[in-house]
Amino acid sequence: MLNKITTADARKKLSNLINRVAFGNESFVLTRRGEPVAALVSLNELKLLQDIEDQIDIEDAWKAKKEPGDPIPWEELKKELEL
Repeated sequence: MLNKITTADARKKLSNLINRVAFGNESFVLTRRGEPVAALVSLNELKLLQDIEDQIDIEDAWKAKKEPGDPIPWEELKKELEL
């Protein structure tokens, strides 16, 4: 179950929330005017999310590599993506 807390209440209880996230393995969704705007998660959960994202990126790269056609040079792709 997700714990929800308003940003105003979170400001008042920030130290307690940090302890609950860091040591109690709790997560919180911060809301403003009833809408979710951010989340407080432990470093372990953040690392897990980043690992999942990296795995998805790797799978997408392998799929793209297997697509037919000529490869696009990196410099050309950077220009196209405005990087």
